[in-house]
Amino acid sequence: MKVAIIHYWFITRRGGEKVVETILSQFPDADIYTLFYDKEQYGDYLKNHTVYTSILNKPFLTKRYQKMFPLYPIGIKSLKLRKKYDLIISSESGPAKGIENPKNIPHICYIHSPMRYCWGFTNDYLKSVNSLLRPVLKFFFERLRKWDETTINNVDLYISNSYNVANRVKNFYNREAEVIYPPIQNSFFTQDTFSLLKKEIYLSFGAITPYKRIDLLVDAFNSNGKTLVVIGDGSEKESLEKKANSNIEFVGNLTWSKIESYFAITKALVFPGEEDFGMVPLEVMAYGIPVLAYKKGGALETVVENIGNMKESTGIFFEQQTVASLNKAIDKFEKSENLFDKVWIKNHAGKFKEDVFIEKFNRLIGLYLKNR
Repeated sequence: MKVAIIHYWFITRRGGEKVVETILSQFPDADIYTLFYDKEQYGDYLKNHTVYTSILNKPFLTKRYQKMFPLYPIGIKSLKLRKKYDLIISSESGPAKGIENPKNIPHICYIHSPMRYCWGFTNDYLKSVNSLLRPVLKFFFERLRKWDETTINNVDLYISNSYNVANRVKNFYNREAEVIYPPIQNSFFTQDTFSLLKKEIYLSFGAITPYKRIDLLVDAFNSNGKTLVVIGDGSEKESLEKKANSNIEFVGNLTWSKIESYFAITKALVFPGEEDFGMVPLEVMAYGIPVLAYKKGGALETVVENIGNMKESTGIFFEQQTVASLNKAIDKFEKSENLFDKVWIKNHAGKFKEDVFIEKFNRLIGLYLKNR
């Protein structure tokens, strides 16, 4: 089949981009359409595909891509399908599903979430900015939400990354969604990942943006004095670095081999945000590392807490996004740290392997096209 893949942007390589790369492995001749593409920063992961970008893909705008949200509808409208395709697959937590489809080509949307700043989390985003800017942002969020509503029925089949997101699709879009969990890279499971080095640190790994709640980690570890390493970059990094005590180290974006060197000395990943799904906990679990997670969102579908039998647990939850609740979970973890079974944790993560995703994704697409 000739396939068009629509993804919101390729700037940093995070969970959504890894999902697209797995889908591309099944459609090696697919073309890609995207609002922004920074090839230098993203790397060569798309080198075998033709990539079409929007009119927004200018250096000044691309560097500020997350702040350009009022222009997203203009950008997606500029992305005209250049060829005759048999199937459109959009990868969505932004405007991707809004691409024009005048020939009514079958359109399947793998949805990571309806746009968070428009649906369900608007107030969280508004709280993170200067109060003088809030009315302006609220206006643009509302305007973008109304535009997003006009694109809901562009999609023939929604596939969500979790039951958490499927519920949002039902609540916000009034559409049903199939569920296929995102793929965790097969190579994580083919090597000996159980380090014998002394476990010295707690780890945060991912984007440093407001909803990830890295601010909560800084407050908690400023309070408890334990060693925390924060891997990643984002809009909050500079301000949180200034706030952090000397026991907290921000190391920026790293190569995977360097990240693995931190895994080797990690006691537990700390995951304080409410995620749509969250691939990072499973990527870390693939190395036998437990996770301390906020008890809400996608973590409820990936982290197993079995209080009666910690050998069949992958981590510990904390109930509230407060310093006291998080530190209570850390204390609880340290009392039972030696009870966790690294092999059991790794095997649990294996249920989310790339092979599992590919088999389910191909089967679902095949059934849909057959019955269409």
